[in-house]
Amino acid sequence: MIRFDPRGKSNRALLVGVSEYDHTEPPHGVPGPIPATEHNVNRLREVLARGQVFDEHEITVAHSPSLEHFEQALLLAAEAKGVLLLYFAGHGAIPSAGDELFLQMRNARVVAGGQAVFPGAAPFTTVLTMLATSPARRIVVILDCCFAGNAAWVRETLDDKHRLLLMMSVQANHRIDAGDPWTPTPYTAELVRLLDEEGETGFLDLSERIRERMAVRDLSTVRREAWEPLCRAEPGEDVLLVAKPTPAPTPQPKKTGVDPPTPVTTPAPVTTPAPVTTPAPTPDGTDADVPRTSLAVRLLGRLRGLRGRGRTGRSDQSGTTGGAGWRGTPWAVPLLGLLSLTVLTAGTYGVIGLVGHLRDDTATVCAPALEQRVLTDPDLEPTIRAAADAYLTSAANTLDDGCRRTGITVYSAGSSDVVTALHRQTAAWREPPDEDVNPQRDIGPQPDIWIPASRADFARVMKERDTDAWAVLKAADEPLAYSPVVLAVPRAIAADTMESRTGLTLNRMIEDLSERNEKAEVRRPDPEFTDVGLLATIGLYAGDESVAAAEQLVDQTGPPSPTAAELLCTLPDRDDVDNQTAALVPEFLMRSGVGCDSTTRTRRTAQYPKDVPGVAPVFVRVAWQGADRDKEARDASAASFQDWLTGEEGQAVFAEKGFRNPYKWELLDRDTKVDGVLVASPALDRFARQDKMEEALKEYRAAGGPGRVLYLLDSSLSMGNVWKGSSGAPGLLKQSLGGLGGQDEYGVWAVAETGDRSYEQLLKSGSHRRADTERALDARARVRDAGADPRDALDAAFEEMERSEGDNRRRLIVYITDSEDSDQLTRDRLGDILSGARRAEVPVTVVSLKNGGCDPGRPDRQITDASKGRCLDSGDDPGTALRDEVARTGTGDE
Repeated sequence: MIRFDPRGKSNRALLVGVSEYDHTEPPHGVPGPIPATEHNVNRLREVLARGQVFDEHEITVAHSPSLEHFEQALLLAAEAKGVLLLYFAGHGAIPSAGDELFLQMRNARVVAGGQAVFPGAAPFTTVLTMLATSPARRIVVILDCCFAGNAAWVRETLDDKHRLLLMMSVQANHRIDAGDPWTPTPYTAELVRLLDEEGETGFLDLSERIRERMAVRDLSTVRREAWEPLCRAEPGEDVLLVAKPTPAPTPQPKKTGVDPPTPVTTPAPVTTPAPVTTPAPTPDGTDADVPRTSLAVRLLGRLRGLRGRGRTGRSDQSGTTGGAGWRGTPWAVPLLGLLSLTVLTAGTYGVIGLVGHLRDDTATVCAPALEQRVLTDPDLEPTIRAAADAYLTSAANTLDDGCRRTGITVYSAGSSDVVTALHRQTAAWREPPDEDVNPQRDIGPQPDIWIPASRADFARVMKERDTDAWAVLKAADEPLAYSPVVLAVPRAIAADTMESRTGLTLNRMIEDLSERNEKAEVRRPDPEFTDVGLLATIGLYAGDESVAAAEQLVDQTGPPSPTAAELLCTLPDRDDVDNQTAALVPEFLMRSGVGCDSTTRTRRTAQYPKDVPGVAPVFVRVAWQGADRDKEARDASAASFQDWLTGEEGQAVFAEKGFRNPYKWELLDRDTKVDGVLVASPALDRFARQDKMEEALKEYRAAGGPGRVLYLLDSSLSMGNVWKGSSGAPGLLKQSLGGLGGQDEYGVWAVAETGDRSYEQLLKSGSHRRADTERALDARARVRDAGADPRDALDAAFEEMERSEGDNRRRLIVYITDSEDSDQLTRDRLGDILSGARRAEVPVTVVSLKNGGCDPGRPDRQITDASKGRCLDSGDDPGTALRDEVARTGTGDE
């Protein structure tokens, strides 16, 4: 994870709260005022000013601005060079299509059927365009309004979206209640509380915790569905938003050896958590000369003494509860809870926190339990976290005196980053040498336990590992559980026979899916971030197709979802995508669900490709060289957790989450029927091999590297009407160059029958500077007094783009035309083109500058379908769409 720290840079925060509206009466008025938003921006300003990221002069509050004043303020805020934060609270509106979000300012109106549906409102697309002009390193947008979730897909259309981190108060197409007019709105109330806590808070942590807080409150949208905030950010991108100071720890004597970093500022863990008893008072009844730790403990003991006091004030010296007991004292409960959580010990150099808990039957305070840090795969984190929560309160984790043996911190990081760090960066994990290699920052604290999604990950770490590694790894012999990776297909287009659900390879399943529905798509999570994506990639590359052709089967606009859970959460954002898109995910998610489960609209059926290995988490003990303090106790603590996970209670957690027995292949929970999942698992490629994972990752990275593009520019006489301007043929080509980087190769041919050739080379294939290409087009690209023969030009293009052995780069042919010559092709000549497109295995993107040029059955549409490419016409915003297609092949502008 990359967390950008903007402190000391030129930052800006624009806080917009629209509490008053000029037009609230029918027929064109907005719903009414929102007094709560005034509290929102005032409270948020106070918190950010204390947060040490934004100086007070860098925070601007816009109270109920008009659209004009909002835009002026936005342009001023866009001068930020570090982080630019835009917060909006007010009315949000969407048109009937739901394809845009409008932020309604003070002068907003609603004019149904008019050309400007929401005058006085800022289209979110326009807001993003204005924000994109900023040189800021990170742009954070927080929306607290109705329909805020509709901003998610708008963000996906942004060219420079890697800088943009977006938080939305509610899921798409939902309205929400502003709550009490005398307090902040429910979402912003939680936002402010989280930002006001001590320590550093980044965007990712904030968005995750606010979802948890809102879930606990059990609020509903106006449609009586669960109220669920959303967030969108590129995988691993984060930014620091507040950095409130925390109490400084007391300096410890310098020790030899190296201790693993601890995620909380607690004293060194003790080997045996010994009870601390209440000291006796001095003869005069005062606390003179008693250490301050003992004073705090004594206060806890006196509060505990209230257990024997009833409503009549009777004292029960035996310590049993009489009457209402000590809980009847109104101030005792919260004070005791506070003190039992943290005992503050004042020392010469500051204050340290002693985290422990009180037993119910005595005045005993338990010393801090040993903390075990458990690192796992992102898709496994919810399951491992549930298991850790259950273990913490189990008998296995309770000592004879009632104190806990172990505390557990569960966290996750990208699987490829973790394998790399444990393989050859353990010294850097202990002491980062520079900003470039810093596992402490990018992954987290040094783990005591690692639970990858496959034992093959452990083998990858151990293969030819550094001899001077600072971490010693030992993996269990058997996996903890098992879950196949399935193709989760919308029920309406899923296979309807058992053979089609279980007996086919992944690529054959995808082919059959396309035959059932020509618009069907398949998506998988990021192979570098989660093992599920990499396991699915093994199956994709196992067929006869080239790597590039296999990647075409799961190609999509924009980056892949980081995790399988996020993939399932993203699909419901649009009905047309949700209903036609299959997802490669672990089977257990179809039982345990995901955080956005209530927004998932399409029911899915699991299909089981026979060549995709499954998820099989394994327990790996990680011991760090030089960290010898409490070694025996730490080893015993880890062993206890491992035994519990493999025992009845631990397996019950895996059963509840939808996992299978790793060798019997049956569901651990055989009594609960899971919708869309087979009770008995078919014969599958059960466990991943180390060499297959490494090979698939290597080929995936190569396929995602520099690409090759060949442009065919129809230059026949009929193109004269669609040649000039930014929307003309050369103009569209120039716009698409933004999707290509310095290492990508591309060339440009002019397609027109001149002499004995059907095309002329305007730009030789190779790497080019964009400015040089544009100058070459201006000088050489022109309309010819001739027709065009797309068959001969495309045949030559297929030959030019033929793949050499070992070349797995992405390839693309772009044909920009007015479709006149394509429409005049004879059946035989069109058939020759379609055959060549199928043989070449290179996708063709046709940009038809003719209305309806991409309608079903038209020649250009047939060419793109045969090549598994895409046909674009005036209904597709060809400038933006073509750039996106080229960017999927290239590496983009630097």
